[in-house]
Amino acid sequence: MNKKDFPLMFERSKEGRTSYSLPELDIPDFDLDADIESNYIRTTPADLPEVSELDIMRHYTGLSNRNYGVDSGFYPLGSCTMKYNPKMNEDVARFDGFSHIHPYQGTESVQGAMEMMYDLQSSLKEITGMHEVSLQSAAGAHGEWTALMMIRAFHEANGDMNRTNIIVPDSAHGTNPASATVAGFKAITVKTNEKGLVDLDDLKRVVDEKTAALMLTNPNTLGLFETEIIEMAEIIHEAGGKLYYDGANLNAIMGYARPGDMGFDAVHLNLHKTFTGPHGGGGPGSGPVGVSEELAAYLPKPLLTKKDEKYVFEYDRPSSIGRVKPYYGNFGINLRAYTYIRTMGAEGLKKASEYAVLNANYMMRKLQKEYDLPYDQHCKHEFVLSGKRQKKLGVRTLDIAKRLLDFGYHPPTIYFPLNVEEAMMVEPTETESKETLDAFIDSMLAIAKEVENNPERVQEAPHNTIVNRMDETLAARKPVLRYQK
Repeated sequence: MNKKDFPLMFERSKEGRTSYSLPELDIPDFDLDADIESNYIRTTPADLPEVSELDIMRHYTGLSNRNYGVDSGFYPLGSCTMKYNPKMNEDVARFDGFSHIHPYQGTESVQGAMEMMYDLQSSLKEITGMHEVSLQSAAGAHGEWTALMMIRAFHEANGDMNRTNIIVPDSAHGTNPASATVAGFKAITVKTNEKGLVDLDDLKRVVDEKTAALMLTNPNTLGLFETEIIEMAEIIHEAGGKLYYDGANLNAIMGYARPGDMGFDAVHLNLHKTFTGPHGGGGPGSGPVGVSEELAAYLPKPLLTKKDEKYVFEYDRPSSIGRVKPYYGNFGINLRAYTYIRTMGAEGLKKASEYAVLNANYMMRKLQKEYDLPYDQHCKHEFVLSGKRQKKLGVRTLDIAKRLLDFGYHPPTIYFPLNVEEAMMVEPTETESKETLDAFIDSMLAIAKEVENNPERVQEAPHNTIVNRMDETLAARKPVLRYQK
C-alpha cells in the first residue's frame, strides 16, 4: 500500500481548508511581550496540515482499521491467552459508581468498590486454593517479583540468608529468570525430559541448601500437565524451599485443579489473560498474588480486609514487604475480572477450561499432519509445533508466521519455548468457534503445501499487508520514529 491508497494527513492537506472554529476569547487581553519570554513566542505559522473534519475522521478511522485485535480476528498467541473480552465487563467498568471515584477518597465513601475487591480476593482464593490474596501487583511479571520478594523475606525472617537460588525449567517464561534476578536471586535451570516435563533426576541434582524456590507453571509452557507435581513439591519442601506457581496457564485447569492443592506456596494470576481483561498494547494488566498461610504475613501492605462489617485497608503489618504499587492495584482490570467471574460462576469457569483444552487438542491433531509435534501426547490449553520439516526445505518458522498475515491471521508465538527448534506455540482459547479453528487450520495446511511446491512465495511473505517484509536488522538499529514529509 502506498500514499495514494491511504494518504496521510499531510497528503490530504489543501491550503485554506479547515475543520474547526474557535470561540471568541472570554479572558482579558494580555501583553505577549510582557507575559511570555520571546523565545517561547512563535513568529511563523505552525507547519500543520490543513484538512476538513471529514478528512480527519477518515484518517484516524483508517488508522484504527489497520490495527489487529481480538475483536477483529483470531489471536492464537501461545502463552498469552488472548481470549475475547466480554463487553459486559466494559459496561460494568464504566458504571459511574466505579469510574468516577477517586483513589484519595476516604474508605467510608467507597465501601462498594472495596466490597467488590474483597469479593474478588475471596474468589481468587477459592480458585487457587491459597490462604490469602493481594490485588496490588500491576501485572504478571510484577506479581512474580512480589511473590519472590515475599519468599525472600520469609527465608530472611528465619535466619536463612544463604538461600540465593531460584530454580527455573528450561521451558519457562522469560519473565521467570528475569524476576528472580531483579529480586536478588540467581536463576538455576532444571532440564525438561523426553516427555516435555521437568526431569525429576535433574531437579534433585540442582536442589540444595541454597534453593529458595522453584518457579513453575502447570500445565507448563509446552502445554503439558506436570503429572509429578506432588513429587516436585516434596523435593523442594524437604530441602527447605518454596514452590511458586506462575499463573499464566491457569486457563487450562480452572475448576479442575488448584495450585494450593498441588503444594504451591505462592501464586500470581494474570487477570488480563485468564479473566478476560483487555490484553496487549502495553497494559494495563493485573497480577494478584496469592500465598499460603505461612507467607501471608509478608503480603504487600495495605491489605484489604473486613472488620466489624466494614471494609478497611490494614496497614499494621510489621512483616510486610511494603507497598509494591500506588493505591490498590489496577482497579478497572480487577473490576472486569470480577464481572467475568460472577457472570460465569463456578461451572462456567470449569467449562471455559474444558473448551480451551478441547480446542487446543483438536487443532494440534489436525496440524500434526504437516508440522512436527515434538511431544506427541494430549495437551492442555496450548501446544507447540516445530517447523523443522519446513526448515529442511528452506522455509523457517518466521516465514510461516509472515505468510499467515496474508491469510488475515495474527501469527502464533514463534521461537518459544527455547527448547523446541523452530517452535510455533498455539493457544486457541475457549472463546473461538470450530469454524474459526477450521479456517485457521486450513490456512496453516495450505502454507505447508506452499512450502513444498512454491517456497519462494512463503519466504517473501507477507504480500498483501500495508507494510511488506522489512529489513528487521535495519528497523531495529535505525528505526523511523516520526513522520517525515
